[in-house]
Amino acid sequence: MKFIFRSLAGFFSALVVALAILAVFHLTSWGKDAGPAIKVDSTALERNPQLGTSFAPVVKKAAPSVVNIYSTHIIHMRPYRNPFFNDPMFRQFFGDQFGPNNNREITRRQESLGSGVIVSPDGYILTANHVVEDADEIKVAIGDNEEDKEYTARVVGTDPPTDVAVLKIDAKNLPAITFGDSAQLEVGDVVLAIGNPFGLGQSVTMGIISGLGRHYGMNGYENFIQTDAAINKGNSGGALVDAYGRLIGINTWIASNSGGSEGVGFAVPVNMARRVMQGLIGGGKVTRGYLGIVPEDITPGLAEGFNLPDQSGALVGDVETNTPAQRAGIMSGDVILEINGKKVNDANSLRLMVSEMEPGTSVSVKLFHNGQQKTVNVSLAKLPDAVAGNDTPDKNSPLANPRTDALDGVTVADLDRQVRDQLHLPPGLQGVVVTDVDEDANAADADLRPNDIIMEINQQPVRDADNAVKLCTDAKGKWIVLKIWRRVGDLGGTRYLSVDNTKRK
Repeated sequence: MKFIFRSLAGFFSALVVALAILAVFHLTSWGKDAGPAIKVDSTALERNPQLGTSFAPVVKKAAPSVVNIYSTHIIHMRPYRNPFFNDPMFRQFFGDQFGPNNNREITRRQESLGSGVIVSPDGYILTANHVVEDADEIKVAIGDNEEDKEYTARVVGTDPPTDVAVLKIDAKNLPAITFGDSAQLEVGDVVLAIGNPFGLGQSVTMGIISGLGRHYGMNGYENFIQTDAAINKGNSGGALVDAYGRLIGINTWIASNSGGSEGVGFAVPVNMARRVMQGLIGGGKVTRGYLGIVPEDITPGLAEGFNLPDQSGALVGDVETNTPAQRAGIMSGDVILEINGKKVNDANSLRLMVSEMEPGTSVSVKLFHNGQQKTVNVSLAKLPDAVAGNDTPDKNSPLANPRTDALDGVTVADLDRQVRDQLHLPPGLQGVVVTDVDEDANAADADLRPNDIIMEINQQPVRDADNAVKLCTDAKGKWIVLKIWRRVGDLGGTRYLSVDNTKRK
C-alpha cells in the first residue's frame, strides 16, 4: 500500500511539473460577446491501470463543479364539469359551486430534478435540455446537504437536437470544471459519473467507456459516449469525467427495461456540448453548416447494387433544389466518401461533420459518381432554422387504378391524374405508386411503404406498373435496388432501398 501511494504522489508531482512547463492548461477566452473563459486540458490520458486504488482526489477536484437542478413547470387546467351539475334540481340543493359560474382555474406544479456542471466562475452552467425544458422556474443548488447555496437560474439557450442547455446564475468565484477533449477518448477508459440521482444528493459512480459514436435516433445530432457507470433519474445533465477529473461528457439518457440503471448509459461528448454552448452564449442559438442532401447508410444490398467496394460512406438519397450540393453537381445516387480528407463512415457521421462547420465554409467533398471517384468543392450554407415533417405516411389513401403485382407481396399502380392529386405529387415525377405491402414480404423488411413512389428499379427508370413487374422479374442478383420518392409531412424526397431478391415466399 505504501508503494502504491508513493507512486501516486510521484505521478501527480510529475504531472504538475509537466503541465506547468508545457503550459497545457489553456485558458480559452471567447471575448465579451462570445461568453465566459473556460479551462481546457487537452493532454492525452496516461493509460496505466496500475496507478492507484482510489479516485477520491479526482472526485474532490470535479465534484464541487457539479450542481443540483430543480425545475418546476406550472400546469393550468380548467375543471371538468359534468352536465348533470347544471340540472336545476341539483343546483337547488348544492348551489353553483359545481355549476357554470364556477370557472376557477386549477393550478398544478410539476417538479423534476436533474444535474448540471459549472463551466465558468461567473455562473454559466451546462446541463441537458430535457432537464429544464418547459420549466417556469429553475433553482440551482451548489454544495451538498447543509452547505447548499441555492440560486435562481435563467435559461441562456437550449439546443434540443443535441439535448444541451446553458443556464446562468448570478454568482462569482464558482468552482468551474476543466474541459477535456472527447476526441481522444478510447473504449476502456475509466470514467466517473457525478450527479444527483433520485434527489438523494450528490453521488459518484465509476465505470468505463463502453462505446463511442453511438446514435439511435433519439435526437437530431448524436455522437454519444456509452458507459456502464451507473446513471439514474436525476443524473441527467451531470458530469461524466475522466480519471483526471476533466469533463468529457454531459450525461443524458439510459437504455433500460426497468427505468433504472442497467449499465447502458449515454453522454453527449464535451466537444459537441462545448460548441453548442459557445453558440448559445455568443448568439443565443447554434448555427450549423448545410449541404442540402438526404444521406443514407449503405446496406449490403445497396453496396452490391451500386458496385461499391464496401459499405463505407453515405449514399445521397436526395438533393434539395437550390442548395450547395446541387450547385456543386452532387446527384442522387452519389456516395460521399470524405469531407476535407476525413473519412465518412455513414450517414450520421456525415451529418455531424457538416453540422459542426460554419456556414460559408468551403469544403472538399470526395465522392463516388457514376462508377468513378471525383472531388468537388462545396460552399456550405446555413442550416434552415426549422425542418417540418411527419414520418407517418398516409396508408389509407384510396387509389382507383387496378393493382399489379411487382415484387413478391408488393402491389403497385400507375400514376394517373387522380393518384397524383390524391398524393400531391410534384409535377414531372415518374414511376408507380405502391398501394400495398405484405407485412411478411422482403420489401416490408426493406422499409417499402404504401404511397411510396418507385422511380427506379436497379437504376432503370420505371415507366408504368407493367414495366415495374418486368424489371423485378428480370432482376437476377441477390438484391433489387429501388429508388423511391416518399412524402414526409409537407415535404417529399427520394431515397434508396435494397430488397432481398433471394428469399421468396
